Amino acid sequence: MIINRTAESTGEMIDISLPLHSRQPTWPDGTGFSLRWTKRINRGDRVNNSHVSFDVHFGTHIDVPYHFFDTDGLTVDQVPVDSFVGPCTVIDLPDVKEVTSTELLKAAADIYTERLLIRTDNSRLWEAGISEFRSDYTAVSTDAAHWITRQGLRLVGIDYLSIGNIESGRDVHRILLGAGVVILEGLDLSHVPPGHYELLCLPLNIVGAEGAPARAILRPIGQR
Repeated sequence: MIINRTAESTGEMIDISLPLHSRQPTWPDGTGFSLRWTKRINRGDRVNNSHVSFDVHFGTHIDVPYHFFDTDGLTVDQVPVDSFVGPCTVIDLPDVKEVTSTELLKAAADIYTERLLIRTDNSRLWEAGISEFRSDYTAVSTDAAHWITRQGLRLVGIDYLSIGNIESGRDVHRILLGAGVVILEGLDLSHVPPGHYELLCLPLNIVGAEGAPARAILRPIGQR
């Protein structure tokens, strides 16, 4: 059973994906999301059928190396699927506007997996249902990105649309993706206590793409 955003997480799978609809915030130059009905039973068609259009970096999604490395970066279909599935650690860093190596070093004793999800004040935006893009979101600094690569992590995730801020986001992405660290963005961690989980993240297998929408679920360690 997958619980919804407002349910208690204890003992259940936890959906940390954002629902896809046109009211979700969009990156300033993003294309947004649209759903168009191509067939409707109430119009006399035999089935309901729809067409969706959105940027692959809309909502919950992954970034892979090809996003910032044009000639030698792996595309979505080339990244091993086990990068997205396995033990992970969720840490909570409230009341900071930038995640630096200092904060990560303080939490290092609790990070013993290859996948790290960072919960910040951004998650309060999802709780509040804010649909406008917020340029003051909490992001990871370049020194924190270097720290992450030195730990040998395979995946890092955060609870807003980009892991880096608007000014230094390109550098943060290049540091992480250049080291082979997959990035998971657009997570809703508002209902997730810090701790250890199994991450089940299933990005669409889009051949040749630099990113992909994903359904991401957490299962508390020990729950089967």
